[in-house]
Amino acid sequence: MSDNDMELFFLSLLLLLALFLSLSLRFSLRYFVCKYKRTGGAYLPPGSLGWPVVGESLEFLSTGRNGTPEKFFEDRMKKYSPEVFKTSLLGEPAAVFCGAGGNKFLFSNENKLVTSWWPRSVEKIFPTSLQTSTKEEAVKMRKLLPSFLKPEALQKYVGIMDIVARRHLDASWDGKEQVTVFPLVKRYTFSLACRLFMSIEDPDHVAKFADPFHVLAAGVMSLPINLPGTPFNRAIKAAQLIRKELLAIIRKRKTDLAEKTVSSTQDILSHMLTTTDESGKFMNELDIADKILGLLIGGHDTASAAITFIMKYLAELPEIYNEVLKEQTEIAKSKASGELLTWEDIQKMKYSWNVACEVMRLAPPLQGTFREALTDFTFAGFSIPKGWKLYWTSNSTHRNPKYFPEPLKFDPSRFEGNGPAPYTFVPFGGGPRMCPGKEYARLEILVFIYHLVRRFKWENALPDEKIIVDPMPQPAKGLPVRLQPHKP
Repeated sequence: MSDNDMELFFLSLLLLLALFLSLSLRFSLRYFVCKYKRTGGAYLPPGSLGWPVVGESLEFLSTGRNGTPEKFFEDRMKKYSPEVFKTSLLGEPAAVFCGAGGNKFLFSNENKLVTSWWPRSVEKIFPTSLQTSTKEEAVKMRKLLPSFLKPEALQKYVGIMDIVARRHLDASWDGKEQVTVFPLVKRYTFSLACRLFMSIEDPDHVAKFADPFHVLAAGVMSLPINLPGTPFNRAIKAAQLIRKELLAIIRKRKTDLAEKTVSSTQDILSHMLTTTDESGKFMNELDIADKILGLLIGGHDTASAAITFIMKYLAELPEIYNEVLKEQTEIAKSKASGELLTWEDIQKMKYSWNVACEVMRLAPPLQGTFREALTDFTFAGFSIPKGWKLYWTSNSTHRNPKYFPEPLKFDPSRFEGNGPAPYTFVPFGGGPRMCPGKEYARLEILVFIYHLVRRFKWENALPDEKIIVDPMPQPAKGLPVRLQPHKP
């Protein structure tokens, strides 16, 4: 039985239990809804809270696994409201904000009316963060990151990314007639994150916790059902294994720092070990391990999905592939044999990045994230109670013909000039909570594409392969492709 089948099995059991409890909960649920029916004269958004306990989580998850995550939102936008509707997800009453107006409201009211929120699955997988709160930990993390993700630092990463990409393609792609893209790309992005965040280059060392890491990443946004065999249960166990390995790395680095054999500015790990908070305290080892874990997930999942779907679309659209190859070949001609890419080279890859953006519009790596209402407020004439969870989703704009004419057409020219209207293209979120690793992801994607298209043309081995979203979009079979090396 697969992880997905196991989770659905336990969800079915939970639903049966909910049915038995529904009569006894009916009165209390009705009371709950009535209690929050009006705030300042406004009604709650239209919608349904679904079943007791389970809410509408089953349909939310199943539409993604069927490859149509947008259906959950489109159906409710048509039935209830194109601006906001209520539902219940992952055990929490939630208001889903839709369209550019909903995105703008949430992004511009961060830390005023709303704040970040993570499902219980995240809280339980990263328990040491609960010494304070996930909100406080997020603030700390965002203070740590800028020095490593600002342009001056990223310029130094381009050469390292170039080396890692070349080695990866040499070892895992060259000489192969057919490869399965998704697991190989995950290996590349994970190796790169290990190199840049912790200065780990040894493939055997990376492989030691790569497999449990992928299990962890798959379970972070699953339903918090901690029963044997569920993705959530497996993610907790995987996190424990990885944390043990990270603690060994952290302790070794502390020794190296004390002996001055490494620099305090060498990477993010060294920076965390040598930085104190406002009271002069250093972070403890478990908190550092959890923060590194979070960074590895953030620096791995979105780029892996984006590169995989870039390959899918380039195989299906030879005219787009040829334009990308033309651009990258021109850049290669300006360089000496074996010369590494530079920051200036990356800035020339405008068409290639437009292609990547159009891929992320059609297959957004980040489907959306949660917020929490800090106070009662109204939006679009509806009341949002304090404490309710709020959800924004790229699925309400990315394929919406209101914002993108002929939304299913692959058209990189949408991103020329000023590009799409504000708050309509949101693969990295927006506002103060916009993904701080956006530029990092741009670099690792473009460096990989530069080397890939100049080595190979390819065709999809399974042209009708199903796409699932769980929680990232991914080809059901990993996107097997047949490689056609370019002639020297």
